[in-house]
Order: sequence, then C-alpha cells, then structure tokens
Amino acid sequence: MKGANSTELNKKTKYPVITLLPEQENVKEMGATMRLGDHPVNVKDGKARDLYGSKKIEERHRHRFEVNPDMIEKIEEAGMKFTGRNPSGRRMEICELDGHPYFVASQFHPEFKSRPDAPSPLHLGLVEAAIRNKK
Repeated sequence: MKGANSTELNKKTKYPVITLLPEQENVKEMGATMRLGDHPVNVKDGKARDLYGSKKIEERHRHRFEVNPDMIEKIEEAGMKFTGRNPSGRRMEICELDGHPYFVASQFHPEFKSRPDAPSPLHLGLVEAAIRNKK
C-alpha cells in the first residue's frame, strides 16, 4: 500500500493503517482522555504467547490511535498476523511476522511493567532473539 500512513501524521492518506480511536474523535480537552491503564489482551499462538506463557494477559496502555479495523484483513493477507486482541476482538494489541527472527510489536506499553528482576516478556524475547541471531 504505497503511501500507507497514520492519520496522526497524514489525515489525507489513501491508506489509513493507523487511525484515531472512535471514542477520541470528539475529544477537545486532551488531558487524561487517552486509553489509559491496564486492559486485558487475548493472546493466540505465536511468539508473544510463548513469551507470556498465557492466553490472557493485562498490559498498560497510553494512546489515542489504533490499527484501523477496516485494514486488518488486508494487512493479514500481506503476511502480518495479529496474535493479540482485546476481548471484543476489535482492537489489535500484538502483531507478529512469521519467518522473522523476532518481529513482535505491541499497541500497549510493556515497558511500563518491566523491572530489572522481572523484565517484560516482549523485551526479554527481543534480547534472547538478538543473542540467538548474533553474527
């Protein structure tokens, strides 16, 4: 999708892959109006599920934008897979790319819960993949 973009950066993009959350569309006063705090995530088979060791997780959020639900099918047809979704299935929370040593991305902020003695599973997975694939 040549020219694909986020509507945060280009409101007129032909392919709005990332869009404003519907509940944010009429927000004028921005203070504390984001999607904030812990939210549940259902995790399907994939690297993230292996790393978390669970089908259900809770992670912290702080954002106004999301993967455009109208683009999900097209994105998955191109090879990206969404392995984490909110309980309604509408919001994409984790995406992965098969065949890559470590392509895992999250909508949430795993760093918010990460601690030196308990690193976030996604960050630990990245470090472990880097060690396995060093040249």
